[in-house]
Amino acid sequence: MSRRRFLRRCLQGACLPMLGPLSAFAAPIRHPAGRPFHVLMITFRGETDVDRGFRAYLADAGLDVRFTVRDVQQDVSRVPAILDEAKALAPDLIYAWGTPVTLAVVGPHDAPGARHHVHDIPVVFALVAAPVQSRIVQSLEAPGRNVTGAVHVVPPEVQLRVMQNYRPFRRLGVLYNSAEPNSRAIVAQARAFCERQGAELVARTFRTGGQGQPVGDGVEDLVAQIHAAGAEWLYLLPDTFLGTLFGRIAPVALQLGLPSFGAAELAVRSGGALLGLVSRYYSVGQLAGAKAVDILAGGKPAGALPVETLKRFSLLVNMRVAHSLRLYPPIDMLNYAEVIAVGDAPAFPS
Repeated sequence: MSRRRFLRRCLQGACLPMLGPLSAFAAPIRHPAGRPFHVLMITFRGETDVDRGFRAYLADAGLDVRFTVRDVQQDVSRVPAILDEAKALAPDLIYAWGTPVTLAVVGPHDAPGARHHVHDIPVVFALVAAPVQSRIVQSLEAPGRNVTGAVHVVPPEVQLRVMQNYRPFRRLGVLYNSAEPNSRAIVAQARAFCERQGAELVARTFRTGGQGQPVGDGVEDLVAQIHAAGAEWLYLLPDTFLGTLFGRIAPVALQLGLPSFGAAELAVRSGGALLGLVSRYYSVGQLAGAKAVDILAGGKPAGALPVETLKRFSLLVNMRVAHSLRLYPPIDMLNYAEVIAVGDAPAFPS
């Protein structure tokens, strides 16, 4: 199968906008008051390629920007204090990384806002998988509030088609955080896909703590249960909490001979996944940056800018994991996949 034919087949029915060319300005663009624009960046787990892509886009667009960065260190309970500080900082725009941070900044669109939620400063998010299902915006086409941003997840049905092309399955395993709206939405789509294909979804949820938060206790046993139920793939969702457990999930899956598919780039590059159809983190940041440029330099309200995803995706195959599992990609897939070799995958048990 040719690359063009394969991508046409996988993307059939998907309407995915492309990131347009960068704007070029002859002189630095500043705030109408004559000062640099001020952007408050609230990150989740330190700097990532998403953040670098965001800043690079603003620089390439010619904006003079002063950045204030606050990292929550994987604890969104830190966000209210940051937003209290923001009152004094008076940023022109807030950048939010991921669903938990974004919800902590703006709150759900259909619920009374908490005291600290931001309603009078434009907010641009990146790395949110399902902004409608998580109630960040009511509509992708018209957010209608002070929020817009970039979605990083390839439509689940497209990912599942790619997975089947690599290795057909009758049972699909998924381990997810039941408290995460993004994950619940993707699991529902995966279940519907499996039903149409005559397949079965083997789902397990993380255990929860006293406050209902997901905990990693027993995650290895959950992976073993999915394997014992006959799953032929483990679908790694773009879940923020799940991403913190890749170091525990990948070794068990590899030992059991269970290949995993990453819905986000990190799952393949550092999470031990065999395969992934992903949006590049850097490019997602650039798309979020394009929204910020429209707001800061173009004077457009955030609520009038559609939430978008990238049109071009990357198919990643981790050949080190493929060798460990003795599960190599179809020859034709090598014509369009990016082959990487990440990590020291243990030898597949004989």
